[in-house]
Amino acid sequence: MHMKKIAFIGTGVMGKSIVKHLLAKQYEVSIYTRTKEKAQELLTIGALWAPTPKAAAHDADVIFTMVGYPQDVAQVVLGDEGVLQGAKEGAIIVEMTTSEPTLAKQLYKEAKQQGVAVLDAPVSGGDLGAQNGTLSIMIGGDEAVFNQVQPLLAVFCSTIVYQGMAGAGQHAKMCNQIAIASNMIGVCEAISYAERAGLTIDTVLASISTGAAGSWSLSHLAPRMAQKDYEPGFYIKHMVKDLGIALQEAKQMNLTLPGLEMANEMYQKLVAQGYGDNGTQALIRLYEV
Repeated sequence: MHMKKIAFIGTGVMGKSIVKHLLAKQYEVSIYTRTKEKAQELLTIGALWAPTPKAAAHDADVIFTMVGYPQDVAQVVLGDEGVLQGAKEGAIIVEMTTSEPTLAKQLYKEAKQQGVAVLDAPVSGGDLGAQNGTLSIMIGGDEAVFNQVQPLLAVFCSTIVYQGMAGAGQHAKMCNQIAIASNMIGVCEAISYAERAGLTIDTVLASISTGAAGSWSLSHLAPRMAQKDYEPGFYIKHMVKDLGIALQEAKQMNLTLPGLEMANEMYQKLVAQGYGDNGTQALIRLYEV
């Protein structure tokens, strides 16, 4: 499949960097985001502005969507001015928002009736992964469609794994978020302990981040915690959304996840305190005295 015309809906913290990678590879990229001013940098370097998701999708070979919440996904794909209103037959929608597996299956079915393919394809790696083109992406949908877009995904992803049919990508992302949520508590408690013991955080991290305790959060977010840098790579408000989806899915499967429940309560406490727009590393605030 010839894939040179791309549409990208949602150019936030991660989407902006992904579009830059696509432009650097000479793809023609039409973009839509709610606030045009925030997309000005992309327009300056060659992206084309579209006034609606429908307009962005017109004549595009592949349409990426990366927005905030499940209701946003439904609106930009299924709405009156949504992607499906503009997508041509044979187009592929790659839905990268972390969203509900049930919604992923709905999008797959509705799009298929119009001759449009949908992959649920949430990513992990945060702002740094997007900037460096090293995101991990987990894919649900038809495997033949996945094979078609894999070279395109390799432009901004270093780990590309097909998980199964529609919804499987979102389920895999829930596994990712569950692991991160509990791990982040451990990272915060390790940093808090080191500070109380009078240790130098960077020196402690030099030892523990490469051993059995090592994790992406320990290597990339613990240094931010030590510097009290709470700028978002991934918003707390979005983590609360993700953990809520995971808890809902776990409940439907009669699965109890106490670590997930505790992490969700902690992040909700931060939202209540006004920190929803901070990065997830701001969980350390709950340990500050």
